[in-house]
Amino acid sequence: METHSAIPYLREALIFLATAGIAVPLLSRLKVSPVLGYLLIGGLIGPFGLGLLAADYPALSQVVISDLEGVRALAEIGVVFLMFMIGLELSLDRLWSDRLLVFGMGTLQIFTTAALIAWIAVILGTDIRSALVIGAGLSLSSTAIVMQILMRGRRQSGPVGRTAFSILLMQDLAVVPILFMVGVLAAPDGQGLAAGLALAFGKAALVIVVIYVIGRLLLRPILRQVAQARSAEMFTAAVLLAAVGVSALTANFGLSMALGALLAGLLLAETEYRHQIEVDIEPFKGLLLGLFFMSVGMGIDWRNVVSDPLVVAATVSGLWLLKAVIITGLALLFRRRRSVAVETGLLLGQGGEFAFVILAAATSLGLIASDLEQHILLVAGMSMLLTPLVAQVAQRVARHIELRDSASESQAGEESFRDCEGHVIIAGFGRVGQTLSRTLDAEGLDYVALDADAALIAKLKDKRQPVFFGDASRGEILAKAGIDHAAALVVTMNDPAAASHIVAEIHSRWPMVPIHARARDPEHARRLKESGATFCTPETVEASLQLASKVLLHIGVDSEVVQRRIAEQRLVETG
Repeated sequence: METHSAIPYLREALIFLATAGIAVPLLSRLKVSPVLGYLLIGGLIGPFGLGLLAADYPALSQVVISDLEGVRALAEIGVVFLMFMIGLELSLDRLWSDRLLVFGMGTLQIFTTAALIAWIAVILGTDIRSALVIGAGLSLSSTAIVMQILMRGRRQSGPVGRTAFSILLMQDLAVVPILFMVGVLAAPDGQGLAAGLALAFGKAALVIVVIYVIGRLLLRPILRQVAQARSAEMFTAAVLLAAVGVSALTANFGLSMALGALLAGLLLAETEYRHQIEVDIEPFKGLLLGLFFMSVGMGIDWRNVVSDPLVVAATVSGLWLLKAVIITGLALLFRRRRSVAVETGLLLGQGGEFAFVILAAATSLGLIASDLEQHILLVAGMSMLLTPLVAQVAQRVARHIELRDSASESQAGEESFRDCEGHVIIAGFGRVGQTLSRTLDAEGLDYVALDADAALIAKLKDKRQPVFFGDASRGEILAKAGIDHAAALVVTMNDPAAASHIVAEIHSRWPMVPIHARARDPEHARRLKESGATFCTPETVEASLQLASKVLLHIGVDSEVVQRRIAEQRLVETG
């Protein structure tokens, strides 16, 4: 017996591990995102890439994965772990606060997009039942790809992340009713669609409530018992069981596995073990998601793209434009900022992984012809392949819109501080900057704050605080903030590299302006002083000194002695 046959899918596993461990990191060095890397390599080693040449060149069969359905079945677990990690980072309070976006904007997006796509399909000669299925399938976007892009950029909790996730969550919830609709449309009489959809929603809601209640009662005690065993392997196994088990449970009730994984994540997010769970699950999620992205790349038949490139390009572009316009308009309707609305629209313009499930079900029931299914799946796959590139463009477009929008807001603000003298400029208006501003207000001192977070500026605009959108490392922005006449400039941002860059830039152009900088630690403080900072405050040192001061006072050391000792130690620590 041959060695490789002893373990099923051993060759496929080796190809995938070589991709994840060698090929994708090499592409990353060329500034290609890992998501795009997996998609491209999947297309290369799939049945429609090198697989087409395997008959003529038998050696290529050793590096080609031809069992696409088997790969997709395993790759679905990657989506399960992604949704599980998203659930861990969420909270029920946040979901409740976003309910208008989820059930309002998300529902409108699905119905509007599906109706317009179905209408276009009917105009092009498609049967009304097939058009409804195509519209419903293509109204959904790719949760796996979009959320992975947002999480890699740590933007899932920002305005774009929350807006996009609200729509994606509603799309995931809608998969079950859509699949039910496919079954009803395929029935001979085609009756009872409204009642069936209501029944499907009711069933979904009941299952979610039951799983949540039982999970609240059982998960924490079970994890406590496992944690007391002090076995990392047992703990990881219990977490995997919770993630996959709840997913399988929802699948048995006709709901999606991704929805079950999200529920499991939400349940575990309320326990004290959430941070350990995130660390334990991350490697599984990353590898299996890579397999999912590869499966998408493998499913693209490049022969159809080459044979009719204009039709494919026009269809993909039309789908993206239609969805982007609808989502952007709805986001504006729900009072999202223009930059957030445009970026979200562009980010969600692709087809999604659930389109494959919906269209496969419709084809098996005879609702859609096989050649039409292949064309729609090709469009969905190509759009998913292009998502990482479009996401980069969308971010740049959003940044440009933010700058234009903030320019008009800043013009009015410029008049209020252009003639300021002796004021303090605060570069970065996060937690530290806001605390400093309240102290300056209490002393009746003027200040101007700059921050590059457009969402933060929008929140503070109504409070009439002198806070403006702008990059504090740019000289023209600082000039408009009146740095020539400022008493001091304070750099409060949390990013050490950005802080060092801003300090160096300011000191080179305005060497006479005192610069106070927040430092991460003593080493960072030394680098800031070398860059031109006048005073640096290492946050780790100050926290330690405050703690030491309270301890000394508590055990009876004289307050003057404490002040002297702390001052001496501060000099030692900060140099």
